[in-house]
Amino acid sequence: VHGGSGIISMHPSPVSLLLATLAAAGVAGVFYSFYRRKSNSTNRFHLSTRRIIVVDGDDDHSRLAKLKKHCEHPKFTELCSRVSVEEVFVYSIPKLQDVFDTQQFENCVISDESKAEYMNIIHDNDVILADIVRKENQPSVSRAYVRAGPRQLSHFYPPNVRAAIVTCGGLCPGLNTVIREITNSLHFLYNTQPGAVLGVKGGYAGFGNEPIVLTPESVANIHHLGGSILGSTRGGFNIEVILDFLRKWKINQVYVIGGDGTHRGALALGAECERQNMNISVVGIPKTIDNDLDLIDRSFGFETAVEAAQAAIGAAKTEATCNLPNGIGIVKLMGRSTGFIAAFATMASGDVDLCLVPEVPIVLEGEDGCLPHLQKRIAKQGHAVVVVAEGAGEELLGKSAEKDASGNRKLPPIGVFLQQKINDFFSNQGVPVTVKYIDPSYMIRSVPPNSADSRYCIQLGQAAVHGAMAGFTRFTVGLCNNRLVYLPITALVDGSPRGMRMKGRTWERVLSITRQPNPKSDGTKKLTSGSE
Repeated sequence: VHGGSGIISMHPSPVSLLLATLAAAGVAGVFYSFYRRKSNSTNRFHLSTRRIIVVDGDDDHSRLAKLKKHCEHPKFTELCSRVSVEEVFVYSIPKLQDVFDTQQFENCVISDESKAEYMNIIHDNDVILADIVRKENQPSVSRAYVRAGPRQLSHFYPPNVRAAIVTCGGLCPGLNTVIREITNSLHFLYNTQPGAVLGVKGGYAGFGNEPIVLTPESVANIHHLGGSILGSTRGGFNIEVILDFLRKWKINQVYVIGGDGTHRGALALGAECERQNMNISVVGIPKTIDNDLDLIDRSFGFETAVEAAQAAIGAAKTEATCNLPNGIGIVKLMGRSTGFIAAFATMASGDVDLCLVPEVPIVLEGEDGCLPHLQKRIAKQGHAVVVVAEGAGEELLGKSAEKDASGNRKLPPIGVFLQQKINDFFSNQGVPVTVKYIDPSYMIRSVPPNSADSRYCIQLGQAAVHGAMAGFTRFTVGLCNNRLVYLPITALVDGSPRGMRMKGRTWERVLSITRQPNPKSDGTKKLTSGSE
């Protein structure tokens, strides 16, 4: 492990299995070099250790023995000689220690009753591989993320911590859970002083107002509520006002919960704090109901929104099947630049006959037309259900010149437009139809988080606090390959917003359910490749 350069090098080996097993075993900071030996009497392959160099941590022979035993098992393994990883490049996270020469403190769990060691300390060289899908003859290089979690040393002395939490942009299920967990983690895991955690009301614009004090008692039940107890607004970023707030309240940790625009503000704030010699950790927690932030597996609240959308789709199905003859139910769901909610809600429902998303151009008539497809579904089953993302169809309706406070374009009324086109098409065909339009709109984002999102929010809140206490700054936290990691904000916003690929597996699964035609791209859509 070459920790200083951020590169981990391995000799060619059955790496996909080896790295996964090492990660599962928790072995950190150890360089292994293996070779394969084939027995003359059997077809059994042996994976043997050539050398072990312990960089950090104990030489855990029991774990190595388990690894070796597993790799030798003929039922499970064989050498994949055409797949290897020789160099791993880690996303670098800025550290306050690199700028400020301050004392570091031993990290341990402190409460009013006891002091205990963490059961799992994350080492500086612990990483999560980004490119876990390996293909034959692929270059033997991969990216990696810094693994999230508590470190051995803290940059901040807990009694001196003063934190501010702010929620920005649109609402999302789980905001209150993240607020609660940041507050509780600072109090129960690091024993910060009473009144050390402040809540900024009303997004970035709220830094010009008096904050509220957040305590374990005041946030005890907020995770059962939708929305944000701090409120939220779009825009309002004024760096001088924010810096004045940080100085006035002696803040040294800022937790910013929001999307890519909010994270760009956090990035600018962190850079300015460093320029002005302010020893402040600026942390992002990614939040977007559209699930369009790059790199992370998913954003919190997304699964809740998909679940909440099922009620609207179910209502559309009821309306379509009960309004005779030829009922059609249309549901418009959120999704400004990406159709993840519409696509995942379609897959979760299984009752949708047509799904329209921003990434795929809408063709109304002709061989690839969605209207002839609906005609076929009506002829076969007597009804149809349509799900459309709010940002779909700009190639038909045009792009609005108006923008909101966050700089987002106002979207044309695709749902009403589609309803009219369907009525006109079937009227011209001489086929009577009854079209019902349902727009749940903000209902799917205003609900409390489901159990999966609640758990995710707890993980994000704790990981954000651990990262800030360790001295990381200008970073965000999220799930990557189902592991919590720290990401530089620059990397997150560089590829955001992401979208589905028109020829990706997610859209392929949607088509397998709706059986709608997949129109050929005519070059008018910018099809992103950030996600399947």
